[in-house]
Amino acid sequence: MKKSWFVYILECQDGSFYTGVTNDIDKRMKTHAEGKGSKYVCRKKFKKLLRARECVDRSDAQKAECQIKKLDKLDKLDWFKI
Repeated sequence: MKKSWFVYILECQDGSFYTGVTNDIDKRMKTHAEGKGSKYVCRKKFKKLLRARECVDRSDAQKAECQIKKLDKLDKLDWFKI
């Protein structure tokens, strides 16, 4: 069975956002919460998942991640409404 890929955005304890991709949202959020995810989230501390969107495949998720990272902070959440 083919796994789905997701692009997601989470909030850190300092109010900053982190955008990433995964094929297992629950496992990835648990990893971030344990401080074992990305170096950025490890330093800033995980607060909560804000948004996630299923993508066609890993490539699509990575392209979406790049698009989101180019946006201003306030526009990042709006991207998920499209």
